[in-house]
Amino acid sequence: MKQQRLFEPDPPPWELVDRDDLACAQFVFNRPLETPFDYLVPDEFRGRLKPGMRVAVPFGRGDRSITGFCVGLARPTAHASLKSITGLIDQAPILTPAMLELTRWIADRYLCGWGQVLEAVVPAGVKNQAGTRQQLLVRINDEAWPGSPPVELPEKQAAAMAALQTAGRPMGLEQLARLAHCGTGPINALRQRNLLISFTERTDAGDPEHVDIERTNDLELSVDQQHVLNEILSALRGRRFEPFLLHGVTGSGKTEVYIRAIREVVGYGRQAIVLVPEISLTPQTIRRFRSRFDSVAVLHSHQTDSERHRHWQQIATGKVQVVVGARSAVFAPTPQLGLIVIDEEHENSFKQDTIPRYHAREVALERARREGVPLILGSATPTLEAWQRAQAGELKLLQLNRRVAGLPMPPVVLVDTREDPTLKTGGAIGRALRTAMQQALAAKGQVILFLNLRGYSPVLWCQACGGAVKCPNCDVSLTWHKEHNLARCHSCDYSCVPPKFCPTCQKPGVRYLGTGTQKLEVEVRAKFPGVSCVRMDSDSMRRPGSHDVALEGFRKGETRILLGTQMISKGLDFPNVTLVGVVDADTVLHQPDLRAGERTFQLIAQVAGRTGRSDRGGRVLVQTACPQEVPIQFAARHDFIGFVQRELAQRRQMGYPPYESLVRIILRGPSEAEVAATAQDLGQLLRTQIDSNQLPARVLGPAPCPVSRLKNLFRYHMQLAAPQLATLQILWRQHGAKYKLPANVELAVDVDPINLR
Repeated sequence: MKQQRLFEPDPPPWELVDRDDLACAQFVFNRPLETPFDYLVPDEFRGRLKPGMRVAVPFGRGDRSITGFCVGLARPTAHASLKSITGLIDQAPILTPAMLELTRWIADRYLCGWGQVLEAVVPAGVKNQAGTRQQLLVRINDEAWPGSPPVELPEKQAAAMAALQTAGRPMGLEQLARLAHCGTGPINALRQRNLLISFTERTDAGDPEHVDIERTNDLELSVDQQHVLNEILSALRGRRFEPFLLHGVTGSGKTEVYIRAIREVVGYGRQAIVLVPEISLTPQTIRRFRSRFDSVAVLHSHQTDSERHRHWQQIATGKVQVVVGARSAVFAPTPQLGLIVIDEEHENSFKQDTIPRYHAREVALERARREGVPLILGSATPTLEAWQRAQAGELKLLQLNRRVAGLPMPPVVLVDTREDPTLKTGGAIGRALRTAMQQALAAKGQVILFLNLRGYSPVLWCQACGGAVKCPNCDVSLTWHKEHNLARCHSCDYSCVPPKFCPTCQKPGVRYLGTGTQKLEVEVRAKFPGVSCVRMDSDSMRRPGSHDVALEGFRKGETRILLGTQMISKGLDFPNVTLVGVVDADTVLHQPDLRAGERTFQLIAQVAGRTGRSDRGGRVLVQTACPQEVPIQFAARHDFIGFVQRELAQRRQMGYPPYESLVRIILRGPSEAEVAATAQDLGQLLRTQIDSNQLPARVLGPAPCPVSRLKNLFRYHMQLAAPQLATLQILWRQHGAKYKLPANVELAVDVDPINLR
């Protein structure tokens, strides 16, 4: 049964068809435009132009040539005013009709241009055919050489013809010369005699990725795992769309369930897409899948354009069984998709923070619905949005409430940092945590320390005026990075030598406050001399392969203490870890964000799950100045159900997601007064339309953003709220999108916002 969309746009004045005999085509561009543009197709391109291809077209005043995506072919209603396309960029479609329709849905839902979505969906390496080159190839002229030699050939020319005939495919000149043990001269002579036909073709210049990984056997499933798998297999065997929420505590074996379900899919000759957070795309995760399947492609942001292009091509041919990747892998061109899995569904990195601001969970749901395949959303700490959908019956809830092999959840101890004398003097490792680390190391165990702050000192503070030393471009405090003696802004990458005098009051005495991962590493090495320690954060893991080296050393036991930010909080499975320390549990808790409590619970629960994964057991120490806070209390008890029930009740009372939909409008510009006035004017316009049309919606704000200045632009925002997203989509398209902005003010629209800074 076809699912009704939340928002159905007005029917476009064209039809998406694929016909060779039509003289007009529709194109969209990387612009915030709602409708496609008609162009005439000259005779030379008729029959060659297909939807999903890119072309060069004249656009705007001056007819500047730009790239457009062909989204349909139709008969023109009028020829007189239409311009003609000027050239084909692609020789074949780079987007399927199904992907064109999915991207149109994304543009509708997330209030952006269809062309903007298409520009983002196709990787740059695919668009510029990175890693390929134009190569001269030769093939046998069947008319001049019908199968037997019509003429006597010199020995080397005969050897070249024989080699090419044996290969049964076109070849490059150098490759053919090597096979025939001759130079290129005899081959060129055959070309001159018209026995060989030469042509150019774009070919892959790189070699496919070869990875030798030892194959591993299936793990024995628990009764709970088998029950969950049976539910998923029922949907797979029925070839039907069914979305599942797999809620499994850390260490409950969710990955093994994914792998068994994927094996079923591969057995049908179909493909699976597995999405994981960018920070979980560790070699350990990839190795898990490559040890169980013959053909696994990986897609993520750290690949070169040529690597991404190569994997994209392999996926499109159907040669790849499993695609593992970050957010954008949801668009992988699998010709026979059979299953989509989103692991760690709660992760914020599944939401794109640039146009198009889509959420991979919503896109995966829509793609699975359109292609009639199951979707699995897995997490130990699902988002409140996913949990509420499961309670409403929109997702089928599957649960793994116990760890594999009956292992217990690790006990969590809350340490009040206000009462610890060591922490009062500026240290990061309190007495209880230090003692626990000594005990774990003495027992030959390993330790993970989690701190979600980079750098050495997160705050530069002036004693004289009491203000923080901020970035000159942003309303953000500078962070001191001791390794290079630089004060850096983590928002715009501005850096400078730490000032000796306060930029505000010009007085000396700037102090460095707080602890980041760099300072924590120094303290660990000082308090545990001779114990191997590795820091993992975005500053220390910049070199290609550095993650693999660090985690492999920890896996082998060469590293005893692993410390870092979010990248060590999930996806890691090391049985010898007997202690996890959360150095500061309050870094997220007090942020001005409706999801601060939810994120605090998720971080503590996820990092706590890194220990106790063997019969050696494990424990967790959480240092916090707010041990009485509800999210921390529930996380210490491993009580997700209790936390989510309390949090949902508060969200319902306040009218927050998941009970209401939000659309965030951000305005920015160089003049704060102009941005503020524009925000007030736009907000009043929307309120007037809500009142006059009696819409069930409201406008929150406008007000300065929590980070009121970013990259030298002042920022104001407002939020539109309503029980149904469709109400807000119609309100914005009919009124907000038509509001004329001042020349110096920019506007961004974020549907279902996650980052409210």
